Amino acid sequence: MKEKFRFKKEMGQNFISDPALIERLAEAAQVTREDGVLEIGPGRGALTCALARRCRRLIAVELDRTLLDGLETTLALYPNAEVVEGDILRADLPALVARLGVPCRVAANLPYNITTPVVEKLLRARLPFASLAIMVQKEVGDKMTAGPGEAGYGPFSLLVQYFAEAREVLRVDASYFTPRPRVDSSFMLLAPREAPPVAVRDEAMLRRTIRASFAMRRKTLLNNVMAGFSLSRPTAQAALESAGVRPDARAEQASLEQFARLADALSEG
Repeated sequence: MKEKFRFKKEMGQNFISDPALIERLAEAAQVTREDGVLEIGPGRGALTCALARRCRRLIAVELDRTLLDGLETTLALYPNAEVVEGDILRADLPALVARLGVPCRVAANLPYNITTPVVEKLLRARLPFASLAIMVQKEVGDKMTAGPGEAGYGPFSLLVQYFAEAREVLRVDASYFTPRPRVDSSFMLLAPREAPPVAVRDEAMLRRTIRASFAMRRKTLLNNVMAGFSLSRPTAQAALESAGVRPDARAEQASLEQFARLADALSEG
């Protein structure tokens, strides 16, 4: 008797099996016969099959060993698809993309607990992805598109918007998942930018500036910059003024462009 699959809470496993929704997700991922697809977290392979029917070649990266045999059986009808055991956070992305060729797209139903590091790794890699279609917790999807002053706006919003244009293409009710999560999800489409929307001299300094600015959300940018860069009040205030940022503003009120100007001003100091 075949052993019943046990969902692993520690891996954040929530699968979708509704055929109509699966087809809508595959369509929303914008995959064509010309594309190679890197799928992250194929689970039992429902979306994997829908993607394989549409694409030139597919590599699915799965961490859970107990799913591998079932995935290989499910994908036996699709010679253009293969399963690779591994952790996407440790995977050699350039090597995977080289095997897939271009154009190449990403599709993923990510466990909520690794969404941020996976998205960050995919974007920072600056690989030739035509798009990233990613299922995330609704709150995380809202963060991806949030602007200054909006709920959820923060370092993750700025990271995503620096590297890509993001939009929600489908809202997915929690009832579609097994086991059912406590929150709804958003299927997000990220289009990597050819060039960042703002000019900055040093990206490392931009990252440091954003991190320091949001270190203590209840404090003003002036206080956070002083603490984060060990600056005197006059020096920090001068940097903020040159960036066009009010010293009494908080980080969630500043735009990506203002953070870029502030990073440049701090570099000069």
